[in-house]
Amino acid sequence: MNKQLSILFIEDDLVETMKIHRIIDKLGLNHHIHEAKNGEQALNYLNNNNDLPDIILLDLNMPKINGIEFLKILKNDEVMKYIPTVILTTSHNRKDILECYNIGIAGYIIKPLKYEDYVSKIDTLLSYWSMNELIKA
Repeated sequence: MNKQLSILFIEDDLVETMKIHRIIDKLGLNHHIHEAKNGEQALNYLNNNNDLPDIILLDLNMPKINGIEFLKILKNDEVMKYIPTVILTTSHNRKDILECYNIGIAGYIIKPLKYEDYVSKIDTLLSYWSMNELIKA
């Protein structure tokens, strides 16, 4: 049986945030989503919360601390580096993809234009991580 996930969703676009909530509701999933609008807010959440998320869904293009800057900080932390981080972005830029994998991401998903395709990708992503053996550092 798949377990409930604690997800840190880092996204500055309100429409995308509403979309992820709508998808999770549509799929009937019981995951708990914590939101951050940028890398700075996400780091504040992670540093001031005893319960770290099971997984992070991260957009790359954000103000203040962007996704790649956030990843570098996250993966240099001895505790937080174990949190699986999946990029969820519109960037097809090969340089971004290579840099993210080099830093240590768990996956890179390009947001599809069609809502049905987005639902399918999120369903597959969350199904995989909810049955995966996750480390709680």
